[in-house]
Amino acid sequence: MTTYFTKEHEWIAVDGDTATVGITDHAQEALGDIVFTEVPEAGKQLKKGEEAAVVESVKAASDVYSPVSGEVVEGNQAVVDDSSLVNSDPEGEGWFFKLKLSDTSELDGLMDKSAYDDFVKTL
Repeated sequence: MTTYFTKEHEWIAVDGDTATVGITDHAQEALGDIVFTEVPEAGKQLKKGEEAAVVESVKAASDVYSPVSGEVVEGNQAVVDDSSLVNSDPEGEGWFFKLKLSDTSELDGLMDKSAYDDFVKTL
C-alpha cells in the first residue's frame, strides 16, 4: 500500500485500484476538536479536487476534497457516529471514504510523506 498527500491536507492510501482517503494529522490538529463529519455515499462519482466530505470542529468547518477521480465504494460510518475518531486516529480509523480509482495517473501529482512533511514546515 502506498500513501500520498495533498496540499489541502488529505492523505490517500492506495491498494491496487482502491484507495482510502482521510485528513492528515496536521489538518486535524489545526481544526481542533472535531464535532461533526459528513461522508459521501457509496456509488457517488467524484472528480479530482471535488468536494467529497465535510468536517466541522469547534473552530471551523472545512471541506475534504477527493485527491483523485473515482467512484465511492464506502463512506466511513464510524466517523459519522463518532467524529472524535478523526482527532484520535486521523490517518487510521478516522478515514472518510474509500474509492475505486478511475485514473491512476492522477496520483502522479501528489506528494509522498517526506515531501508533505517538508511542505507542512513551510506553513
